[in-house]
Amino acid sequence: MASLLGACAATAPPGDAAVAPDSNSRDLACVLPSNCVSSRGNGNLEPLRYTGPPTRAMALLQATLTTFSEATVVRREPMALNVIFTTPVGFRDEVDFRIDAEAQRIDFRSRSLFGLFDWGKNRSRMQEFRARFKQQSLR
Repeated sequence: MASLLGACAATAPPGDAAVAPDSNSRDLACVLPSNCVSSRGNGNLEPLRYTGPPTRAMALLQATLTTFSEATVVRREPMALNVIFTTPVGFRDEVDFRIDAEAQRIDFRSRSLFGLFDWGKNRSRMQEFRARFKQQSLR
C-alpha cells in the first residue's frame, strides 16, 4: 500500500520537462504511459483532424478550450498551444497541441504533472476534447 501511495505522490519524470521551448522541436510522445496519452510516438489516440488553413485549426482549438472551465492557456505560438487543466481537487495536467498544417492534423500530448498514474483522466479528457472539437468544427 505504501508503494502505491508513493507512486501516486511522485512527480512526473523530469526528462520530459527539459525540452526546448520551440514547439517544432518538442516530442509529443509519452515518457510514462501510465499518466499520459498522446497522438504521437506510442499511438495512444488519433490526432485531431481539421480542414482549411492552420489559422482555422487554431481557432477551433481555442473555441474548444473555452468549453473547459478548468483549462488555462499558458503558452501560445502560431502553430502550438500549451494548456494546463486543473482538476477540482487541484491536480494539474499539461496538454500540448501542435498543428501540422501539411497533414491537416493536430497532434497532442496530455500528461499528469503529479504522480505516476492518472487513473485514466487524461484519456477521458482527450476523448471529451475530441467530441467537443468535432462539434466546434461543424459550426
